[in-house]
This record gives sequence, C-alpha cells and structure tokens, in this order.
Amino acid sequence: MEVIPAIDLLDGKCVRLYQGDYSQSQVFDENPVAVAKQWVEQGATRLHLVDLDGAKTGESVNLKSIEAIVQAVPIAVEVGGGLRDRTSVATLLNMGVRWAILGTVAVEKPELVAQLCEEFPDKIIVGIDARNGKVATRGWLETSEVTAQNLAQEMAKMGVAEIIYTDIHRDGTLQGPNLEALRELVSSLSIPVIASGGVSSLTDLLSLLALEPLGVRGAIVGRALYTGDVSLKEAIQAVGSGRYQDVPPDLGNSTFA
Repeated sequence: MEVIPAIDLLDGKCVRLYQGDYSQSQVFDENPVAVAKQWVEQGATRLHLVDLDGAKTGESVNLKSIEAIVQAVPIAVEVGGGLRDRTSVATLLNMGVRWAILGTVAVEKPELVAQLCEEFPDKIIVGIDARNGKVATRGWLETSEVTAQNLAQEMAKMGVAEIIYTDIHRDGTLQGPNLEALRELVSSLSIPVIASGGVSSLTDLLSLLALEPLGVRGAIVGRALYTGDVSLKEAIQAVGSGRYQDVPPDLGNSTFA
C-alpha cells in the first residue's frame, strides 16, 4: 500500500486544517517546496497537493507553488482544489502534474468529468469528501444530498483512475480512519480507492493495509507526519513500497461489481 504525504497550500504556505475548517488552520512550513523535498528524501513515491485557496474560490490560486514543487521533485504529484473547468485541469497536467483531482464538479457537472476522462485517460481522480455519508463541495463549505457511495459508482463508470475518499470528521483530527465507511465504499467499486483523513499512527496504516485486498491501495497522511506521530520512512517500511500503480491491481476473489 502506498503512503502518500499531503501538502495543503494556503496563501502559499504548507498548512493543515481541522475537519476542513479554514478558521482552524495551522501553518507547518512557509516553504512547501522544502517540505516536498523532505518527503521525497524519506521515501515518498507520490505527493498529494491541495490548493485550499482554490477549493474555496473555485479557481487555482497556488499555481506558482504547485509548479515549483513539480519541478523540484522526481516523483508523481496529484493536485486538487478549485479544478472546475477544462482549462484549469489542462494547465496542471501541462505543467507536469500526474493526476488532477476533481471534487465539486463531480457533483455539479458530472458530464465534465466524463469529458475529461476521455480527453485525459488515467489522469483524472475524483476526490469524494464525505460528511455523515453525504458529499461535501466547494472546499467543504457546502454539503450536497448525494451519497458518497452513489457518486463513487457513477464516477467509476465514467472512467476515473481512482477515488480519494476523505471522511471530513476525521480529517486533521488524528482519530483514525473510518474503516467501516471505506469497507462499504470499496465493496461496490472496481477501481482503486485512496483513504484520507484521520491517520494518526502506524496502527492506523496497518488497519488500512488489511483493506488493500478489497481495493484500498493507498493512504494519504497529513497532520500525523507534521507532528511526528508517524514517521514516513517507518510507515513505508511497514505497509509496502507503494508502487502499485505501475502494475494492474490483483483483485483476487474480491466482490467488486
């Protein structure tokens, strides 16, 4: 299973929010490029970047920081936050971003997701951020009536490469991932799911590793890396090298529909 460090960008700085609350942000480093290099040095094979300003405003804001990170590291970078039209997605992919993560448009403009999956095959990920099972949009400031599971199934049919599932109530809290929700989600999908939110220890990562045969192929870790609760090197050693995306997943006897 792949351990993916998160770099959340707000005003060009590396921050973490508590349960997605912009008023509860904590700056961990003012140089996100240095942070990215640090995770690479510790063995990261992929970075998860979120433009928090973009998620709130609906357009990419931290492009300079994102481009600087992409140019500075030799590993794959995925980016989400404020990607609500073709131009913003194409801009990121053209600067070397490996995957563009769509969130709000998956709910509001699913036809756009289908178009982008066709134009940029294997480069589109949908991030599903759930609050009590319902999908949150616009930087988690609004909650739709769409369920996470229904949206994931719809997006899988459109050809997205992966689903990133975040339980908002766990994000930034160090309370552990929502294993029950993840198990329910992956049981109905035929594409990989990346878990996000709440990872606080190696024990949490090992509990996610138990879900890997069902389709949980990676875990995004944020606050726990910055506070030192999780060592990236130890985490990678504990759950694997994280290079599953280079080979087709072995789904075995799983119950994917």
